[in-house]
Amino acid sequence: MRSAVLYVLTVLIWGSTWLAIEFQLGVVAPEVSLVYRFSIAALLMWGYCLFAKLPMQFSLKNHIFFMLLACCNFGFNYLILYWAQDYLTSAMTSIAFSTLLVMNIINTRIFFGNPIAPRIFIGALLGLAGIVGLFWQDVKTLDIASEAMIGLGLSLGGTFVASLGNMTSVRNSKNNIGIMQGNAWGMLYGSVFLLAYTLINGSEFSLDTRLPYIASLLYLSVFGTVIAFACYFVLLKDIGPEKASYAVVLFPVVAVTLSMMFEGVIWQTSTVIGFVLVLTGNVIVLTPIDKIKALLGVNKVIEQSSSCYTIPHKEVTSQRDFKRT
Repeated sequence: MRSAVLYVLTVLIWGSTWLAIEFQLGVVAPEVSLVYRFSIAALLMWGYCLFAKLPMQFSLKNHIFFMLLACCNFGFNYLILYWAQDYLTSAMTSIAFSTLLVMNIINTRIFFGNPIAPRIFIGALLGLAGIVGLFWQDVKTLDIASEAMIGLGLSLGGTFVASLGNMTSVRNSKNNIGIMQGNAWGMLYGSVFLLAYTLINGSEFSLDTRLPYIASLLYLSVFGTVIAFACYFVLLKDIGPEKASYAVVLFPVVAVTLSMMFEGVIWQTSTVIGFVLVLTGNVIVLTPIDKIKALLGVNKVIEQSSSCYTIPHKEVTSQRDFKRT
């Protein structure tokens, strides 16, 4: 029961953060909003770690990886995705981000030597076909400079950076670094790096005091960053990474639903086909081939077919005896 509740919370929270980001854009510069977001999240994470008396001292080498984690998972990946949503709806950005599954598998092969199952290539091809379908109106005219194509490029770029951050997190886990401590340091460094970028870029530290901005900022900081990650990490422990990763498949469904309700997204045939292909590709990537066969009933069909053409030995013998008589 606990796993089911945590799973639903993770999908609903992460699926809704894409729409919340929309309320962060416009008045306040994206990098400034992210400084606010990760500063709040870092304070909460550090408060928890200190309250739980978790060890927070690590070697210089590990701190270098915390900084890398900060840049890729708690900093510039989000900045690029915020930029992407200047050009795309929250639904489109979330669907493009779901390609993180395939990127993670490829990068795991590159950095850790993990083998890639054949079904991954099928899922990747379906995902690629789905992306083409989603942005077919711009692809067919080869209008690379269109807003949709720029947004797609930024979305995939931010997703790739996030995948590198996931590889860093895997490395940290392999070195027995607690996830909560690693995230606390990562969010702290992330807020510092974003602050440095903001100062260098000369962005104005303004604050939109209207309710939509403040509410979405708090939601992204508390729920989207701290609580959702905590729920997901408990799921990883309780049901394993394979089942927990299906959250990445399901949260685009939530994001698309909310986008249709609040952004007035109008779906064309190519968009629907692309969406279905991306989700199908992700499911194939995550599902072992034996389970796919079981779901499709392939094994049962084969067994039934074999039984139809198999004649029991005793029956043959009795037929021969019958002929002899």
